[in-house]
Amino acid sequence: MSEKKTISILGCGWLGLPLACAFLSEGYTVRGSTTHAEKLKMLEAEGINPYLIRLDPDLNADHDPTFFQSDILIINIPPGRRRENVETFYPTQIQAIIAKQPAPKIIFVSSSSVYPDVNRVVTEVDSPTPENVDGLVRSSGKALLLAEQLIQKYSGQATVLRFSGLMGPDRHPGRFLAGKKLDTSGKAPVNYIHLDDCVAIILQLVQQDVWGEVFNGCADKHPSKEDFYTQAAKKLGKEPPQFNTEGELSYKQVSGEKLKQQLSYQFIHPDPLGML
Repeated sequence: MSEKKTISILGCGWLGLPLACAFLSEGYTVRGSTTHAEKLKMLEAEGINPYLIRLDPDLNADHDPTFFQSDILIINIPPGRRRENVETFYPTQIQAIIAKQPAPKIIFVSSSSVYPDVNRVVTEVDSPTPENVDGLVRSSGKALLLAEQLIQKYSGQATVLRFSGLMGPDRHPGRFLAGKKLDTSGKAPVNYIHLDDCVAIILQLVQQDVWGEVFNGCADKHPSKEDFYTQAAKKLGKEPPQFNTEGELSYKQVSGEKLKQQLSYQFIHPDPLGML
């Protein structure tokens, strides 16, 4: 049996912590980072080798460089939607990370928000770039594309995962639109993925040694926004949102078929309505 690899997870939060625990249960050595010193003991208690890593946007001068001396690096830090200069700040953060990473195997957790609304199914073949989505996606989406380019240029063994809307513990969509009156149509499809699937997919990428790829991660089913958010609000006992029946229909439907076929993966939670 081959020796289990060492994995560094940059960002042990909502996704990174359960991911680290999943790798530990499979026998991997896991290094995990946090930006909060008070969380170091919690990570250690889980069996994770804890590291304090801050990026503002450069690495904190007192960081421990052994964090980056691993077989595989998983970059799991979001760009932040509220940061005004996110299109320059976030890529600078990513550049600071890869400058310290000697191992070429990287998994970058990105988002399907890199795709503009084109009123059809979108796949990895659509190949959005920072230039062709300018003005069509949020600044955070453009920042992610810039980061993807940096990582792929650095390593031909970097795999990008574009996850759709995240659902799971402490992330119930029922509160997002509850009680709101919206100008948009409720007929647009939703794109979601459960935390359990995010963890399982990343495990499969490592265990199957799949590198140099781009994958969308999105559940099979795409109920309409009206059906989904109405049921989600009711689950929490909140007032459902009201959509405009004459409102503009602007959407994308994210396909996860490439991932399913290439990894022989079946979603644990294929229907967002079943996640509520």
